[in-house]
Amino acid sequence: MAKFKLRIVTPERVFYEGEADMVEMNTTEGQIGCYPGHIPLTVICKPGILTIHEGDEIKTAALHGGFAEILPDSFNVLAEAVEWPDEIDEERAKAAMERAKKRLESKTDDVDMSREEMALQRAITRINALKWSQDRSFK
Repeated sequence: MAKFKLRIVTPERVFYEGEADMVEMNTTEGQIGCYPGHIPLTVICKPGILTIHEGDEIKTAALHGGFAEILPDSFNVLAEAVEWPDEIDEERAKAAMERAKKRLESKTDDVDMSREEMALQRAITRINALKWSQDRSFK
């Protein structure tokens, strides 16, 4: 099967660099899955699970937004933040989710709703990445 070069970078680090058979992620237009040979495309990444297919191995990560450039032979992601499941503190993610929910429910003038909605999305993405990883480890 054909492969393409995949590079995922954040402001802090090169998160991933290697070859992949397929990449799946959330965008502002919906979920997308790309194989080598895809038409050139740029997309805005939305918080969600990033899935990297390497032969029989599937790697997942929590992607918290950014941009992606998709070309026939490469896939480049400039991410705001991205984490492997083993880098996520589940209790901290759950606490962040509860804080964001409470602030969104309060709807006071000093609450930046878009910021709290993004915080809630990030916390949910972290929790979902952990759940997906844990479910896969038992199969």
